[in-house]
Amino acid sequence: MALIDGFGRKIKYLRLSVTDHCDFRCVYCMDEDPKFLPRDQVLSLEELHKVAQAFTELGVEKIRLTGGEPLVKSDLPYLVTQIATLPGLKDLCLTTNGSRLKKFAQPLQQAGLKRLNISLDTLDPERFKNVTRNGKLERVLDGIDAAIAAGFERIKLNAVAMKGNNDDEVLDLVEFARDKGVDISFIEEMPLGILSEDRRSHSLLTSGEVREMIETRYLLMPTTENTGGPARYFRMADSDIRIGFISPHSHNFCDECNRVRVTTTGELLLCLGNENSIDLKAILRQSPDDIEPLKQAILEAMGNKPEMHHFSTDGETQILRFMSHTGG
Repeated sequence: MALIDGFGRKIKYLRLSVTDHCDFRCVYCMDEDPKFLPRDQVLSLEELHKVAQAFTELGVEKIRLTGGEPLVKSDLPYLVTQIATLPGLKDLCLTTNGSRLKKFAQPLQQAGLKRLNISLDTLDPERFKNVTRNGKLERVLDGIDAAIAAGFERIKLNAVAMKGNNDDEVLDLVEFARDKGVDISFIEEMPLGILSEDRRSHSLLTSGEVREMIETRYLLMPTTENTGGPARYFRMADSDIRIGFISPHSHNFCDECNRVRVTTTGELLLCLGNENSIDLKAILRQSPDDIEPLKQAILEAMGNKPEMHHFSTDGETQILRFMSHTGG
């Protein structure tokens, strides 16, 4: 049995949000004073495991755990252990802000987590505090070192590139990644959530612009390597690391889309740039001991997956949910 949408794309990748909570308040991800959900409105560990099981039984081979910040859940290593042993799963990875990795890196690696994406937009402590609204850069840097020491198969840094924010640090971030021996991806800001008027049109830094900055120092050679997501990867002649670009604005990647998202409230989102969703939580709680209704609902939902997203930078926000709700 396989998940195939109405445009013939095979869905092999699930991004599963385990919480909407986070210890940061990043300006591009959530409101300054977010309202977090009560416990009964979010999926339990058992329900998250059942969602993962249903998708793997339907042919999904890669699961990424997201949030919010997944590591605010102290029992996350237990969930990783449960999901990592699901038959058919080839890749279990996680996206984190890194602030709690010093504590969790080793337990997560031992539990079966294979790869890590760590958000890092700036290497300047004061700027980092402003972007995250309350984060401490040194904790993230310690977390990156802990992750390297833990021996994950691959570690990647994710930097949201924004004019007037970190465009002057692109080369510094590349040098940091080269020094640490980890990959790095530069991401165009997603037009999600309610932000100040016309901010996005002024802050958007395209992948092409970032690449030009890097190539003032290093020639980037395209590669066909693929980790199952939307990033396009490049290499440098004198380094083993990869530089990726995720370009929802300037390089629409919808024709190869192989992924769906499940939010922490159990909404199956078929497209990042579309509001239509299916309530899996209701099905989970109506039939807690039978996985077949859940699998059937997922199969039927594939017909609603749109051909492509439509993001713009004209000041109008098409999607009013923040990334912290969507699942980063």
